[in-house]
Amino acid sequence: MPPAMSQGGFTYVGALIATAIVGILSLCSLQTGSALQRRASEADLLAIGNEFRSAFVSYAMATPGGQSRTPATLEALLKDSRFPNVTRHLRRIYADPLTGAATWGLIPAPGGQGIMGVYSLAGGTPLKTGHFPIAFGDFDRAVSYAEWKFMAPLHVIETASAAAKRPFGAVPPR
Repeated sequence: MPPAMSQGGFTYVGALIATAIVGILSLCSLQTGSALQRRASEADLLAIGNEFRSAFVSYAMATPGGQSRTPATLEALLKDSRFPNVTRHLRRIYADPLTGAATWGLIPAPGGQGIMGVYSLAGGTPLKTGHFPIAFGDFDRAVSYAEWKFMAPLHVIETASAAAKRPFGAVPPR
């Protein structure tokens, strides 16, 4: 055999190996990119969740005596109709960065009067498992995004009369 024909197979094998290496590197970069995108979405979820939490606290703190300290709907956070002047606790109903929809799971207030918080309806397990801000310290143990609950603390939404009914030293339920 002439030398040129015997080396043709080696070039083909080399091209196959190079193609396989490029494919593996592409797959690795896609997985890394996907993880980075999820981390960014989780950071957005925490920021938006903090906005919701602040809005629920603001609504409760602005409540006149004798009225429910929790809104009936999320829209009540946008325009609080309890006052003659426009009062806004939230600028807009944000979309969930994990699902892309403006639909949230709602946490009912004790006694079923209104809602006291929201959570993401996204499936999956969070990548972030630690080093949360103090307000979200219980997120460390979460195994799903639904366990990341963005709500006003119970002592903020509870009326003084409800707190007085609790036995001395009893901790409000979470």
